[in-house]
Amino acid sequence: MQWIRTLRLGIKTLMLHPLRTGLTMLGILIGVWAVIVLTAISQGASDQVQRQIESLGANTIIIRSVKPPAEKMAGQRAADYGLLRSDLDRVLSMVPTITQATPIREIRRQFIYGDRTVDGRLVGCTPNYSDVNHLVIRERGGRFLTDADRVKADTVCVISAGVAEKLFPYEEPLGKRIYIPEHTDYYRIVGVLEHREASAAIGGSLDSQDFSKDIYVPIETVRRRIGDTVVSRRGGQFEIEIMELNQITLQVERLEQVEASAAMVKSIIGETHDEMDDVATVVPKELLEQARNLRLMFLGIGILIACISLIVGGIGIMNIMLASVTERTREIGIRRALGAKQRDIVQQFLIETIVLSFAGAFLGILLGFAGPLMYRGFIYVVSRSFPDQFAALPDAIREAEPTIVYATIPIAVAIAVLVGLVSGLYPAIRAAKMNPIDALRHE
Repeated sequence: MQWIRTLRLGIKTLMLHPLRTGLTMLGILIGVWAVIVLTAISQGASDQVQRQIESLGANTIIIRSVKPPAEKMAGQRAADYGLLRSDLDRVLSMVPTITQATPIREIRRQFIYGDRTVDGRLVGCTPNYSDVNHLVIRERGGRFLTDADRVKADTVCVISAGVAEKLFPYEEPLGKRIYIPEHTDYYRIVGVLEHREASAAIGGSLDSQDFSKDIYVPIETVRRRIGDTVVSRRGGQFEIEIMELNQITLQVERLEQVEASAAMVKSIIGETHDEMDDVATVVPKELLEQARNLRLMFLGIGILIACISLIVGGIGIMNIMLASVTERTREIGIRRALGAKQRDIVQQFLIETIVLSFAGAFLGILLGFAGPLMYRGFIYVVSRSFPDQFAALPDAIREAEPTIVYATIPIAVAIAVLVGLVSGLYPAIRAAKMNPIDALRHE
């Protein structure tokens, strides 16, 4: 009953100065709000990156051709670099844990249908490419490439949703033929894909992939009809590039086999490409672990920054409580004269600081739940006001959906109350140690 009476007295005392009480709670409110919002934003960005990495497949190993530095290609009339078909053969014969391999050849080309033209990417691939990259044939949209297409090196293709919208805005694409002027070839459309979101560049290890302007053909068709030498014109000059494969995506049966298999693959590929430095091996599992470690680091930084706000709020509480002790000196003297002990005075002032801390924390939690909506509003305003700067931001920031980390809420409240207690302890002890006689004489 004594604690309840002290609590009521504390609330009543705080309500006598509502503006001062509200401003004192503001520091705690902002601190708790910052903990919730900062961790929600970092969690949302981390989830976005992890989804992108997981879409590559945690049990995959990706080998990509990389253009070497100019000094390593000095004296070459043609840029001859990258993965070889013999590399794929050696890897498959020497690494028994690999269950599936997807070779890829990519060429920038112009596609024409009637009087409509689109610049895009011609992708030579195998039938399992659609599974590896999560490509989906639209309803009544035909089919993807088959082994029969690959064996016959047939001139068939599957087009992305973006190409279908550009070249066939009013027609059904299936059965039509697309013309590629560089090769004077026509490719018959056998499938149309659903829209596929672009994948972002991940940690400098993988370039971003835009699937909206792709046309997929059998990789054997690219080899027989186009070959490994591609001539392109840039800035009034012709550039010659010789490459057999842009990428090889390998899959292993079990997740625990990834690291050992990746080490073997790097060793095998390094035997013929080490000096040229024209091949990079990417292991999504390693990227995923790095992303999770970064998430923990950013969560820690967010909580640290928010704790600074809470400490500032605690200083405000201490300042107000010291002022309150001075204002209520006579009240303290009367209570001591009526028999109140020092612990009763300490208890009264600590109760008031706890009420301030809990009230500020509660309001901070309510405001924190509105954080994701506030973040989306902020992103919308920035995208409209500064479109160029917004486009330069990483995809993980632009496309992140803040996710509230509920575990941080009790942590924030506990820190807020602890800061309040520590901040109110000195004023409470100072009030309790007053001499009752001197306190009664205070005007």
